Amino acid sequence: MTLPLALVALISAFGSSFQYGYNVSVINSPAPYMQDFYNSTHLERTGVPMDRGFQTLLWSLTVSMFPLGGLFGSLLVWPMVNSCGRKGTLLINNLFSIAAAILMGTSELAKSFEVIILSRVLVGIFAGLASNVVPMFLGEMSPKNLRGAVGVVPQLFITIGILAAQILGLQGILGNARGWPVLLGLTGIPSLLQLLALPFFPESPRYLLIQRGSEERARTALQRLRGRQDVDEEIREMYQEDRSEKEEGQFSVLSLFTLRGLRWQLISIIVMMAGQQLSGVNGVFYYADRIFESAGVHSSSIQYVTVSIGAINVVMTLLAVFIVESLGRRILLLAGFVLCSASCAVLTLALNLQSSVSWMSYLSIVCVIAYIIGHAIGPSPIPAVMITEMFLQSSRPAAFMVGGSVHWLSNFTVGLLFLYMEAGLGPYSFLIFCAICVATLLYIFFVVPETKNKTFMEINRIMAKRNKVEVQEGQEPKDSYPLSRQEEKKSLSSTEM
Repeated sequence: MTLPLALVALISAFGSSFQYGYNVSVINSPAPYMQDFYNSTHLERTGVPMDRGFQTLLWSLTVSMFPLGGLFGSLLVWPMVNSCGRKGTLLINNLFSIAAAILMGTSELAKSFEVIILSRVLVGIFAGLASNVVPMFLGEMSPKNLRGAVGVVPQLFITIGILAAQILGLQGILGNARGWPVLLGLTGIPSLLQLLALPFFPESPRYLLIQRGSEERARTALQRLRGRQDVDEEIREMYQEDRSEKEEGQFSVLSLFTLRGLRWQLISIIVMMAGQQLSGVNGVFYYADRIFESAGVHSSSIQYVTVSIGAINVVMTLLAVFIVESLGRRILLLAGFVLCSASCAVLTLALNLQSSVSWMSYLSIVCVIAYIIGHAIGPSPIPAVMITEMFLQSSRPAAFMVGGSVHWLSNFTVGLLFLYMEAGLGPYSFLIFCAICVATLLYIFFVVPETKNKTFMEINRIMAKRNKVEVQEGQEPKDSYPLSRQEEKKSLSSTEM
């Protein structure tokens, strides 16, 4: 791991992924104060208090506009990363976040709850782009032996963002009647820092060579990222990848769905991204407060327990960064979904029996913690890494667009339906999540290969066998690759002699 690679990973993850996590959680703590603001603003305008049903509608819009914006952002991934590049897309994306931060931070002064709802759409678009472009950007910049670890870093910063919002949202800090506009407006600071720092780092070398045709810029970027001058092996591997895709041209989303050679890759990312969100992670967090309260935790202390759960999430995701290269992606996915499915099953039992068996409430707490650990080591961080690894350069943007859309649609669906599921099924809701975890687990076990320490072309060959197609690779010897300028000079000098 070189310093430039570490810095670009930290800057892009803090400037983009951190805010995704922050904005997932930021409105939870100040919700009562924000709803009071909605009501008082309506009262000032109309002279009558806001109807309860209308207030519920406005708050539902405030919550749901974030994943809806995320879906819009995912739909922008393919056109933006192909035309503006990975780094260029991240820089442009900061404008959405900064605009949203200014609007949310000044909403109370402007006496407008409408701008908060609009801002949630804008910051959702930002998160939709960031959640796809950052893993793509870092995956393309990393050497194969670090690609998994660096690929988990965005998810690590998502969990840190969630934890930061939980801590700053404590009533004694900013989660109160005076502090909530500042709490919402802070989301612009990481974007501003990224906007200032990221231009000093290189664009994705794979994008520069394969999509822009500039070997010189790609070589310079690789030399800086690797900390050495000899990067010929990686340059050759990029040319090999480029030749294998030359006949297909630039992939659109439609061609992704129709091309036989990408069938199982596409199905795999849809299953993994849907399984990630439909496995019940939002439901577990929703139930967590009630579970801890039933175990005897005082209502005033629940906010601190929530922070502790956020801290566990961060620690376990950090652990995934260090073990993903030794254990592999597949093992972490399987272990994570096993733990999540078992936790959901036992949690259903514990919630049903806690009124009659006193110690069942403590078992519920164990299940919540076990579920969070399981999700943090596998289902949360690994699917985005797998999208980067299972697709080659020309198809990767379209794949992230599909995977991101599935992610945000599933997120939106769970947010929309869980309250109805909880009202109708109660604790048995978690049996549905358990079934989804088991189904995703079985698919991964039988279909998804291990990609640890393999080049993109090696992974492509593995998937080609499953798709029953032949990989179109030019079989030219090494010295038939295009020469760099330095190599050209050497060959000219030798011929002159």
